[in-house]
Amino acid sequence: MYIWEQPDWPRFRWDDSALISALAEARLKQGRLLGRMRGLGFDLQLEAQLQSLTGDVIKSSEIEGEILDEAGVRSSLARRLGVPQAAVTPADRRTEGVVGMMLDATGRYDQRLTPERLFAWQAALFPTGYSGLNRIKTGGWREDSTGPMQVISGAVGRERVHFEAPPAARVAVEMAAFLDDFARDIPVDGLLRAGVAHLWFVTIHPFDDGNGRIARAIADQALARSEGAPQRFYSLSSQIRRERSDYYEALERAQHGGLDITGWLAWFLGSFSRAIDAAEAESDGVMRKAAFWQAHAGTALSERQRVMLNRYLDGFDGALTARKWAILGKCSPASAQRDIADLLAKGLLTRNPGGSKNTSYALA
Repeated sequence: MYIWEQPDWPRFRWDDSALISALAEARLKQGRLLGRMRGLGFDLQLEAQLQSLTGDVIKSSEIEGEILDEAGVRSSLARRLGVPQAAVTPADRRTEGVVGMMLDATGRYDQRLTPERLFAWQAALFPTGYSGLNRIKTGGWREDSTGPMQVISGAVGRERVHFEAPPAARVAVEMAAFLDDFARDIPVDGLLRAGVAHLWFVTIHPFDDGNGRIARAIADQALARSEGAPQRFYSLSSQIRRERSDYYEALERAQHGGLDITGWLAWFLGSFSRAIDAAEAESDGVMRKAAFWQAHAGTALSERQRVMLNRYLDGFDGALTARKWAILGKCSPASAQRDIADLLAKGLLTRNPGGSKNTSYALA
């Protein structure tokens, strides 16, 4: 029996006493990270958000086996977030669709989730109306014209059915109940609500394709709503990608069990905590950048010098040389040499050991 076949579906329940320790730990880590990030200046907050959202978009798609170009994702996000110097690579329609969905979910976290909004998200994920070589329905609930909606793995002839969703005839009613509950203001912790919403939506599986990515976007909206802010400084999708096998196993156990979802919520809270741990480690680069600019706040620099130092702080392949400075800074070799000589004199750069032909530089 699947969870949606239970007579009291969808009256989820859980054991608060079994979750209180994991919930407290997750909330403590979340508060610490948000406090750390919000102590940064606006520009560095944007940089941290851009880094986190890039990982979120890429990894959420990877979970479903779809690989997006990282440079295209970063550029698309940068344009929408107002970071023009990072918007250097054109993005295709598919990338723009995924980015648009994620930013709509978190940026308009306080707006009601409606069928029309979900239809727009799913259509944006499949701008051609195809998933691979298969024509799918976009902008509407699934119809099961080729049979029941099933999650299957294995080679042809040796398939294993992991889960079968409710029949298409029930989807509209099921989604109405889900959306009504998601809009309600109830006294349940926001992290738990995000976990419940994720499981509930992906169990209904209302679309021909894109259900996993939309479920994670809905969870992100619930998290943003609980924080009262659209900024994302951590990526739950990136963490789920790192432990994808455990994710699918936790989902399968929950969807085959009863309506006590304590086990699923315990896994969800643990994954969330590990996502915060990863975000703190990844934010070290942003914190180093903040410390660098704080130390040199009074140093007079040209706009090109600032842009190039930021690119260096972000990390790029190979050593910093005058030739690379000229190419990336879009200036003449003579101008690059003058920029670098000025930074050497002001103590921001040092010359690495090596001959004149291979001269490279590092931050002082």
